[in-house]
Amino acid sequence: MRRPRVDWMTRADDAILEFLLNEGNRPLIANPSTVEANIDYKISHVRRRLRALQDGGLVAYYDEDRGLYRISERGRQYLEGELDAEDLELNEE
Repeated sequence: MRRPRVDWMTRADDAILEFLLNEGNRPLIANPSTVEANIDYKISHVRRRLRALQDGGLVAYYDEDRGLYRISERGRQYLEGELDAEDLELNEE
């Protein structure tokens, strides 16, 4: 399965999405600190990437007040290679 790449995405994005998907198990709900503790990127980078992934519709808040994120259906589709690059382009307004 080939995942599309677009300019705004980084390698950290795949690691974050794969962690939240928790393949073979129930998807995880996590805050940036939990994500950071389980992947090889610093907390400041994880926070930036989660915001970018949210802007791209690949993650969503589970509980905004507590800063908890979950993978979205669109994020699952990305990991499965079901989206094209143009589906991932951010609308610059």
